[in-house]
Amino acid sequence: MEFSKDDLKEAKRQIDSTLHKLRETIKTFETKENPEKYKSQITLAKRRIKAFEIANWFIENELEK
Repeated sequence: MEFSKDDLKEAKRQIDSTLHKLRETIKTFETKENPEKYKSQITLAKRRIKAFEIANWFIENELEK
């Protein structure tokens, strides 16, 4: 599939925004009174962060071509 540079830049911008929100979500859950209660949400957010970081890596490599 072919994507324009503008498409890739916009996708990266959206991913960066989502990554920021996910990291803030983790901070919020970890500072709650009983963070163990939010363990599954924290794990899910961390897995999503990893997936978005991988996507960002591929986008960055494509933009460098």
